Amino acid sequence: MQEDKLAELLQYLKIHSPYYKKVFKQQSIDINKILSLEDLNKLPITQKEDIQQCNEDFLCVGKHRIAEYTSTSGTLGSPVTIALTENDLERLAYNECASFACADGSSEDIFQLMLTLDRQFMAGMAYYSGIRKLGGGIIRVGPGVPSVQWETIFRLKPTAIVAVPSFIVKLLHYAEERGISPNETSVKKAICIGENIRNPDLTPNVLANKIAEKWDIKLYSTYASTEMQTAFTECGEGRGGHLQPDLLIVELLDEFNQPVKSGEPGEVTITTLGIEGMPLLRYKTGDICIAYQDKCGCGRNTRRLSPVIGRKKQMIKFKGTTLFAPALFDLLNGMEDVKDYVVEVYSNEIGTDEVLLHVYADRTGEETDHRIRAYLQAKLRVTPQIRYIFEEDLRKLQFPETSRKPVKFIDRR
Repeated sequence: MQEDKLAELLQYLKIHSPYYKKVFKQQSIDINKILSLEDLNKLPITQKEDIQQCNEDFLCVGKHRIAEYTSTSGTLGSPVTIALTENDLERLAYNECASFACADGSSEDIFQLMLTLDRQFMAGMAYYSGIRKLGGGIIRVGPGVPSVQWETIFRLKPTAIVAVPSFIVKLLHYAEERGISPNETSVKKAICIGENIRNPDLTPNVLANKIAEKWDIKLYSTYASTEMQTAFTECGEGRGGHLQPDLLIVELLDEFNQPVKSGEPGEVTITTLGIEGMPLLRYKTGDICIAYQDKCGCGRNTRRLSPVIGRKKQMIKFKGTTLFAPALFDLLNGMEDVKDYVVEVYSNEIGTDEVLLHVYADRTGEETDHRIRAYLQAKLRVTPQIRYIFEEDLRKLQFPETSRKPVKFIDRR
């Protein structure tokens, strides 16, 4: 099925894509010789920079056929515009309907959306249309404001929430301070977006454990990007996000664009299937994951992806130690003294990486500072610079004017 869809895609790109038409010609690629998935390595790689530099050349339809303009968040550089046709929007709804169904969702559920639904954010629109297709109920509350979230939960009684895990932790802090009992609510599960809730070995990470300590709900992890217009979503087994093979071909590649061995981490590289507006061929996402091929306990045979271990461009070489942002986030999330944070990376005068942690601490003082530094030294073997700031100053760092989600990593290199 994927090979048939790949052949259709290549013919479509050759006819309709200014970018790929030019690449096929320049590299003398005969698409008729691509007969199987094993032949994918004969095709060119697409990088984020290619889309940033030639954004409009990836568009395969006339502008009169574009139904929706969305854009990436710009986490790894300047934002990219992704245009969708009416059929692409329908595909997006189908994708999220299947994703929520995979996460044990049904038409009986009422989902409270604690996320951005504007600012060209594809995910918010996708969740909304997917839940509608599923037949579930929707409560659009938007991001932030714990008081409104809890008031809505008690008033409208949703069975599920869709939220960033670190925000769920803030919800629980708010509840604890005001004597709210989360386990007495109607909420039974949370679809977690934007942040990992599992370690690379698929065990619950610090964020997941913080939620589980105070709220007896089922957590489901998701992984997606605007460019792929598809999501990898966990089932109830919690053993990695399931591929939707009718929507996406996924490869895990090394730095030489070769497939990694089974069980080894590689860069998630995707080929979109069934997209009209801006289909992508072998697009390297920059995300490092591990793939699992064995049959899942839920009965599905589809390939599954681990949480994002790191982003290729967010790799930090600090005093001889290699760090990935998610691992650093996990350490900071596990520290009782740290209420919230932003990690900033920049180049020093000799061109090597320096790490500055902007920390909003539970309390300030020498004793707190010593505990934080000792913990980081023990876990990392190196100690980043630490700058203690007030909550309002941290919010300004986390939510610049153009941001649709909290910024936890600032790369000034």
